[in-house]
Amino acid sequence: MPRQARIDAPGALHHIICRGIERRAIFRDNVDRDDFVSRLSTILSETSTRCFAWALIPNHLHLLLQTGKTPIAHVMRRLLTGYSVKFNRRHNRHGHLFQNRYKSILCQEEPYLLELVRYLHLNPLRAGIVATLEALADFPYCGHGCVLGKHAHSWQAADEVLEHFGKRTNIARKNYLHYVAAGIEQGRRPDLVGGGLVRSAGGWQSLASLRQERSHQKSDERILGDSAFVESVLRDADEAMKRQNQCRSLDIDLETMVLMVAEKFGVTPEDIWKGGKQPKRVAARSLLSFWAVKGLGRSATEIAGWLGLSQSSVSRSVPRGEVLARKNGWNLEEEINA
Repeated sequence: MPRQARIDAPGALHHIICRGIERRAIFRDNVDRDDFVSRLSTILSETSTRCFAWALIPNHLHLLLQTGKTPIAHVMRRLLTGYSVKFNRRHNRHGHLFQNRYKSILCQEEPYLLELVRYLHLNPLRAGIVATLEALADFPYCGHGCVLGKHAHSWQAADEVLEHFGKRTNIARKNYLHYVAAGIEQGRRPDLVGGGLVRSAGGWQSLASLRQERSHQKSDERILGDSAFVESVLRDADEAMKRQNQCRSLDIDLETMVLMVAEKFGVTPEDIWKGGKQPKRVAARSLLSFWAVKGLGRSATEIAGWLGLSQSSVSRSVPRGEVLARKNGWNLEEEINA
């Protein structure tokens, strides 16, 4: 069976699990761990990717990331490839370090964000790497200590987690710690990392209850959320795929899309390529960025290279282009079929 495509979108929340091949160690010592954290810090900062929780275990790792201006797939490819090369060179080994593809579960932020933060941060305790919750706070290779103020990582969204537990930092940290402690007795949570339908229903017990009521549940292995959320994500992903396939089938590439956009604004294609801060050119490039992302499935990095802009500029242009398209009733599917 062919593997399913990853699902992603700006602002999407992902629980990422990456394991060593044949369950072997991917972190042999603190030098390895420090190298990984350093790479993670650099890449997340450069791509404006939020990290709400993380934990490094000898043979696997967990990350809770929110997509920024760069697709998660690009972030992870850069992170894992660079780390693997350094690890193999340092330990005089060859071949794959990680087991198959990393697992990425797109998560419904409410009500799962805090559940996942707690679950990820308790991993070192469940794995026996630390013996107590107090020791977990001092463990430097997990985000728990950062939320409690024991460690400082500018790339970890610790303050955003604490906002859910109180307005004053000291009280929020106490409430957070109490919340984490209450999760210890829960042990492993198959409903957070197991089968799609089990996750969507909220666990085996809830699923059994729904089946007794003969309630239909939409599910997908790649998604953690209720049935409505799963259905919405799949619908959006399906629509995006259809747009991209339609563009490919009609041989619509960036050059063709530039012509379409130029006609809308009464400018020449050369005006769009040259750039400049004239309102029409800025608007045209914004619409082009939006359609190239949604219609061609291109990344902000690729579009930036085409237009001679920075990646952050393109990321800001995409939402502006979306507003322009809605305001003027410019539907890409209709434009393609016109």
